[in-house]
Amino acid sequence: MADLPTVYVLDPYHPDAIARLTSTPNIRYVLPSDPAKASWHQHATALLVRSETKIRADDFQRAEKLKVIVKQGVGVDNIDLDAARSRGIVVCNTPALNSEAVAELTISLALAVARRVCELDRLIRQGQTVVRSEMLGRSLFRKTVGIVGMGNIGRVVARKWIGAMEGSIVAYDPFVADGAWSDIPHERVTELAELLRKADVVTLHVPLTEQTRGLIGREHLALMKKEAILINCARGGIVDEKALLEALQKRTIFGAALDAMDVEPPTTEAYGEGLLACPNVIMTPHVGASTVENQSRSGVAVVETLLAVLEGKDVPNRVV
Repeated sequence: MADLPTVYVLDPYHPDAIARLTSTPNIRYVLPSDPAKASWHQHATALLVRSETKIRADDFQRAEKLKVIVKQGVGVDNIDLDAARSRGIVVCNTPALNSEAVAELTISLALAVARRVCELDRLIRQGQTVVRSEMLGRSLFRKTVGIVGMGNIGRVVARKWIGAMEGSIVAYDPFVADGAWSDIPHERVTELAELLRKADVVTLHVPLTEQTRGLIGREHLALMKKEAILINCARGGIVDEKALLEALQKRTIFGAALDAMDVEPPTTEAYGEGLLACPNVIMTPHVGASTVENQSRSGVAVVETLLAVLEGKDVPNRVV
């Protein structure tokens, strides 16, 4: 028993994932509700995490038995990959599994901003009379969406947009080879500025890296159409939030929806006098992947990946 691998689940996972883990013989496990979770540095062979938990260089230095971390979702910016690499610790994620759910939220937020759904709902809840002729929304039918990031999520957004809106696609991604998206009608641009000028909706689907931090700043927002909508269901830090606030307050763009922001989860302390005070803003607490179906499927995939690594198998979703 002393040599059995010990798996610590540091963040909440769907019951289907927990059931898969706890039904596996010859491992120990510590679940999120167990107070012993706090001692993972001393005993963990493997970690299951989500975005809530940050694994930094000092964590790796203290975790002498740690061999593998599997993170649910695509982004791994909450894990110090250089530190993991230097210690020979395997890091895996679950790419592509969140694509449908995140794309679904992207379309939902675009429509909600365009038709002023949340704005109207707030007014009604406050007991105010809504004069419909003064609260006109915008139609997204046959409008152009600019997709920044031509990965798994971006492709699904494009297909949904074409199917639901009969709309056009403008795509920007300098890291994807020519010929990508050959199965989807689109216009590919080589400059972000060109996309920003053309798009009625700009949606971001890139990881947070040194290259993408502050990707949408004041000068970029100034290029967008006055009636355009910005959607960020990717990562906080990609959008300069001060510049976005200025654009929204001045109504140089129609509105924005953020499922990812600098402060997560968003609070009234952080945003109450800023973005949350703008009627043309919707903020959600990074819930793009938060559907029952997706959490079950991706949670089980995390456990399957972990077990495969512990068995010495190669996995396609290894990051480090």
